[in-house]
Amino acid sequence: MDVKKAINERRAYRSLEPVEITEELIKDFAEIAQIAPSCMNKQPWNFVFIHDREQLEKIFKTLSSGNKWVEKASLVIAVFSKPENDCIIGERLYYLFDTGMATAFIILRATELDLVAHPIAGFKEEEAKKILDIPEEMRLITLINIGKHSKEVNPVLSEPMKLGEKSRPPRKKLEEFIFMNKYIPK
Repeated sequence: MDVKKAINERRAYRSLEPVEITEELIKDFAEIAQIAPSCMNKQPWNFVFIHDREQLEKIFKTLSSGNKWVEKASLVIAVFSKPENDCIIGERLYYLFDTGMATAFIILRATELDLVAHPIAGFKEEEAKKILDIPEEMRLITLINIGKHSKEVNPVLSEPMKLGEKSRPPRKKLEEFIFMNKYIPK
């Protein structure tokens, strides 16, 4: 699969079915993140790969009510960092950008492997950090939920979420976010 195809096929499905999680798969994701670009090659990202069922169950208890569907994930990747791990230029904190790029590499690799990799923000950060022994000074940026896409729509999904399982949600028109040479408010 080429990169453009992976980008076009990537979807944030919420209807998941189990997939076998192997050490080789985890290593594959880690090696893909390892080669992501970062400011001055600081590589600010950290990941906890959670596949032990008991540990997953603990993480599931930190989810917001709209993320009940995550309980079907076979692997959850906790993505974390802190500003000091990366370039700080004036007031610009680069760690979120660079960690986001490494995360995107994992998501695209999962797509290439015919898996769903759906990042979420709906979880109790402090509780999840305690479960995973992530230091207090770190930000737990996202949880990436990995599974196989299920053709059967997960019944715990809201009606709008169910619609998103059937077709890609609408995207902004290019002219809504693209500007030439300078920003001109619309």
